[in-house]
Amino acid sequence: MKILFILGPNLNMVGIRDRATYGTETAESINADVQRFADELGVELEIYQSNHEGDIIDKIHAAYGNTDGIMINAGALTHYSYALADAISSVHIPTVETHMSNIGAREEFRRKSVISPVCIGTIAGFGKTSYFLGLRALEDHLGKKENVK
Repeated sequence: MKILFILGPNLNMVGIRDRATYGTETAESINADVQRFADELGVELEIYQSNHEGDIIDKIHAAYGNTDGIMINAGALTHYSYALADAISSVHIPTVETHMSNIGAREEFRRKSVISPVCIGTIAGFGKTSYFLGLRALEDHLGKKENVK
């Protein structure tokens, strides 16, 4: 099972930016923990981070036909990138939206996700554990899908 984990703009700065919201653990250490968890699940995980919307869209398009699932924390793109939502929708790859913070409890502009409608589910508000939960949920969803064939 191959899963692509996409991290959007500014998520490379976790541990440095807005520590009250995201904590002090670095992006590198969080990614290493997520990779270890994927290994324990027996999931092939590719972690990809970009600060550029078009690069993220290209990565989603490139996943078509060779990736079983996508987990994404789109950062601020979550709230306004209809192009990203269209990319997710166009590839027909089950996608789970994740956020370290509870976007529903943050600033008004962060409370709406334009990508949620094209994702199979959303997990938010549990810090890096959101990524573990998202990965586990996607792995479970894909396993059930394989058993239906």
